Amino acid sequence: MDDSQGSDQYGVAAGELRQFIERFERLEEEKKDVAEQQKEVMAEAKARGYDTKVMRKVIALRKREPDDIAEEEAILDMYKSALGMG
Repeated sequence: MDDSQGSDQYGVAAGELRQFIERFERLEEEKKDVAEQQKEVMAEAKARGYDTKVMRKVIALRKREPDDIAEEEAILDMYKSALGMG
């Protein structure tokens, strides 16, 4: 293999690498935009009187399986009962 082939291969790899990096950077920018929009939604909800801390918990619960939630709540109830908390 001569030097010109090595340079061509490096150039192709460098171009592909640049594409991956640029795609990732665009996604990072989109992620920042989405995070800002989410922040605005929560600010609007808070301004209307909603408890955003509880809203975030509800959002997290909606991502989980119902059986997992039920098991965690049962254990929580058992621990609270053991500590005389209800």
